[in-house]
Amino acid sequence: MSATTLTAAPPLAAPPQATMSPRTRMLLHGAIVPTLLRLAWPNMLVMLAQAATGLIETWWVARLGTDALAGMALVFPGFMMMQMLSGGAVGGGISSAVARALGGGRRGDADALVLHAIIINTTLGIITGGLVLWFGVPLYSAMGGAGGSLTAALTYSNVVFAGVPLVWLMNSLASVIRGTGNMMVPSAAVCVGVVLLIPLSPLLIYGYGPIPALGIAGGGVAVVITTVITLLILASYILLGRSIVRLRAARLRWAFFADILRVGAVGTISTMQTTLTVALTTALVGRAAGPDGVAGYGTGTRLEYLLVPLVFGLGAPLVALVGTNIGAGQNQRALRIALTGGAIAFALSETIGLIAAIWPTAWLGLFGHDPAMLATGTAYLRHVGPVYGFFGLGLSLYFASQGAGKLYWPLLGGMVRLIIAVGGGWTIYTLTNSLDLVFYTLAAGLVTYGTITATAIARGAWFHRPGSATARRA
Repeated sequence: MSATTLTAAPPLAAPPQATMSPRTRMLLHGAIVPTLLRLAWPNMLVMLAQAATGLIETWWVARLGTDALAGMALVFPGFMMMQMLSGGAVGGGISSAVARALGGGRRGDADALVLHAIIINTTLGIITGGLVLWFGVPLYSAMGGAGGSLTAALTYSNVVFAGVPLVWLMNSLASVIRGTGNMMVPSAAVCVGVVLLIPLSPLLIYGYGPIPALGIAGGGVAVVITTVITLLILASYILLGRSIVRLRAARLRWAFFADILRVGAVGTISTMQTTLTVALTTALVGRAAGPDGVAGYGTGTRLEYLLVPLVFGLGAPLVALVGTNIGAGQNQRALRIALTGGAIAFALSETIGLIAAIWPTAWLGLFGHDPAMLATGTAYLRHVGPVYGFFGLGLSLYFASQGAGKLYWPLLGGMVRLIIAVGGGWTIYTLTNSLDLVFYTLAAGLVTYGTITATAIARGAWFHRPGSATARRA
């Protein structure tokens, strides 16, 4: 079967144009590249703002001493995981369900999904926040926390994870709005929180006038306060009737919960795959090159992690665009949108990877000058950087697949990457003791991830079941 011949369910009847919002019409009929870029730039802006704020807050906490900085470092990965799960994985499921409902002209279903999204994310926020609060001591001890750093980690963690349900709730509302094709309002709301966090964090950490110095806990309180402010802005936008979809009393239906969770649950697995791949390959590098090697590898892979928010800037619009067009039965257009977004993400990620491979010390030197660290980080970037484009390609098509509600192939691609990078890497090192060959294996994993996902989607995998006769002919 050719890339342009799709086996699909019968097209849905087009929703009446008179009842369709201008934004939905834009998603269904606007020129693809201008529409995608118009929706993407606010997300990219807010991702850059959040990254900059994280660095600023870390700088303020670092002035409290090494224990405080180490404690914050122990908590940060878990808190970022909550952001990724609530906004990217389950949040993607919310945006996808809303977009497909609007594209199919099911406005009542789209409104009902708002309540279901709030219930899902609030419940998950309470569960995940409670688990970290309950198991904080063994968790941070296992990660290397002890003495003052463990105390600082628990102090900061108890504040931010008590507020984690608010983070999940905030991202449920942001995802609902993004599902309508509106990227500007969620981005603007987050930017307001970011701007307020910059002065609020040092104010609460160090105190001023009648405001007492709260130490590292003040940084956590600042995060919670700005989350509440962002949440209130998003809630007001929906409750005041400014959004295409509205929060209404609705009968709870398992079908709506399932529509969100079947995408969100698989998205969660995909997020875990990426984290597990980096964690296990870090252990391999540690065995091969020791702590200095881990520092170099970790610094190199930090650049790979920075590609995630960059691609998310394109990914959130892809969820809305693909979901709306599939909901309206416009499968060919949905496929063109996905492949166009994938090509843009490939070009951006590949450019960054090639620059890092050519001038690796320009990045690594920002974090240290130890010769062993620089040597390992340079080897990683020169071997793996030139294939970063495949990571961007696969990740952008993962978001597009969220919009389609079909995540089998991105999940399979991520699993194959994990097997090649971890299983292949350990095997190669056992046989050769060559770290350079291990890095080539990591590069092969990224190429395979992007290639599997892109090939399957280009051949119409969204529109037939994996393993079916049609799929085998595709």
